Amino acid sequence: MRTDLLGLTTDALAALTNRGLVKRAGKEAAPDLRTDADGTVHGDFAGGPTASLPSGGLDVARCTCGAAGVCRHVVAVVLAYQRRHADRPPEADAWSPGDVTDDELTLRIGARLMTAARRAFEAGYTARVRRTPAPQVELPTATVRFLIPGDLGFVHTDTVAGSRDDLIALAVWAFRVADELHPRMREVRVDVGGSPAPGTGSGLERALELAGTVLREGAAHLGEGLDATIADVQHDLDAAGSRWPLLAVGDLAGQLTAYRDRSAHYRPELLASHLAELHARHRAVIRPDATLRSSVLGTTEAAETPLRRARLESLGCRIRGLAGRRIAEVYLAHSASATVLVLRREWDGDDDGPALAGRRIAGITLSALANGNLVTESAVRSASRTVRLATGRISKTTVSASRGAWADLSPSLLVTDLAALGRELDALTLRPIRPRVEAELVRVVAVSQVLSLAYVPGDQRLDALITDQAGNTATITATHTTTAPGRLDALAAVLEGGLRHVSGVVGRSAGGIVIDPIGLSTGERVVVPDLEPAGAGVPFAIAGSGPSGPLTAVLTDARALLAEAAHHGLARLPPTYDDRLATAARRLTTLGLHRIAGAVTAFATEPVEQTWVDAYLRLEVALDLTFSGAARTS
Repeated sequence: MRTDLLGLTTDALAALTNRGLVKRAGKEAAPDLRTDADGTVHGDFAGGPTASLPSGGLDVARCTCGAAGVCRHVVAVVLAYQRRHADRPPEADAWSPGDVTDDELTLRIGARLMTAARRAFEAGYTARVRRTPAPQVELPTATVRFLIPGDLGFVHTDTVAGSRDDLIALAVWAFRVADELHPRMREVRVDVGGSPAPGTGSGLERALELAGTVLREGAAHLGEGLDATIADVQHDLDAAGSRWPLLAVGDLAGQLTAYRDRSAHYRPELLASHLAELHARHRAVIRPDATLRSSVLGTTEAAETPLRRARLESLGCRIRGLAGRRIAEVYLAHSASATVLVLRREWDGDDDGPALAGRRIAGITLSALANGNLVTESAVRSASRTVRLATGRISKTTVSASRGAWADLSPSLLVTDLAALGRELDALTLRPIRPRVEAELVRVVAVSQVLSLAYVPGDQRLDALITDQAGNTATITATHTTTAPGRLDALAAVLEGGLRHVSGVVGRSAGGIVIDPIGLSTGERVVVPDLEPAGAGVPFAIAGSGPSGPLTAVLTDARALLAEAAHHGLARLPPTYDDRLATAARRLTTLGLHRIAGAVTAFATEPVEQTWVDAYLRLEVALDLTFSGAARTS
């Protein structure tokens, strides 16, 4: 009896092939079935081909119709076999993917990929294990699902078949850890592996030397002579698989180039943050109680991962302007991996959102992408969760209009409990050492009621107070920009006319939850505010802007002062700089921020790289905690 074929549900077959193929297979005339002694099932179609299904999964099936890959005849044989044995009771034995042995894994994926998987295990990685009817593991680069108990021939990943089979081993090892530490939990996040030898460095030493050069000399005094050094550092980080530091060095290089080009993209605070981030990641992995290396350095992330047939549901679009360019970012929910991917495109000029709506990306208008559901076989995902459509395969990409049925999204993306979202935000790792993931905090929030709507003229900002079904509140806040002239009008119209879900970047402000909206759903249609034309406006109450808190202002000013040091260089600080540092330290002390004030004073006393990093990281972390409403006075 082929229990593997009997255990394949319609959803499992659709995951292994595609839903259209399963529907066509269901319309085929039933074949004549026969089974060999070794368990191979053959299906003979009247006047047509013969399909054969040996043990080991659909990938090893063969059909005389000549189709490449799994065809409708193979699926039709599975369905016919299930109908013949419909009276067989389902298997009741409990099973976990953690029961799979390493020998079975080697037989399935080969010794070469097992070696690659062991390297990832040694570096360490995080995984989310779900004990569902089809057990699954969310890994940093993909989701792995075990569709048939005990049979590795029916394991599904959302990557192109065969491209990352080492992920199967990583998923099995994640289940082993979950079975040992959390045997009764239906869903759990676990850290797997990651035990570097004592004394092992971070691998960022050359990157830190680069950061030290920039800090000592200052962006204002560096020419193009550093470009070769930057390229060498990037090559070393890429070879080591340190994805997050590699991206930080890339952004650092971008800031230096922006300054040389006198671009508006240059900001001293960004430059300083990239310098401090490299030090923070280094410190996080060399401490005796080191944070898991893989999450800090991104060592388990592939530079790019081609996705198999993927269904991506648009959550909206953001239009930004930068120095004579326009940047469109389409946010796409990939439910198979419970992540949000970003499709980015830039154009020269000063067109606004409504004018850009007709521009094409991979042959599809921006408006259609931002309001639609994308089905593609040409998507390639980067380590930072951006996505591109591979050239030469555009014909395999289709898009259809979305009605905003966001209630069916993965629970990881859909927020129905704002209190739970608040706890999730409070538990986030500190930003300087978090994974560098695009759209990390993009969520879809279910809206029960809109309590109030107010406009702040001084900030050109619209605020709406919403609740979930339990009465927990959050604030939707959107600011007017010339690149999106209809943003506020479109938001106000939907808020007044029946908002069901809002997609956007979630965060904390003074302890409350705020949502920066990128898409709206009424249950019947999707509205993308940044692509809407300016309207006549909807009348609403006028609110005062309110003064900003002194804590935020003092921290922001002190951080800007330290960023100025990175701009000028430690060797070329302005004559009045020491006095300004002393003033900043006194203001911090007055507010009770004694440790931060002490770090600033230490930098003023000895302006070297180490004291600058200590002070800047304390200020940046304090600002993050201030915005989350959890600032400490230590």
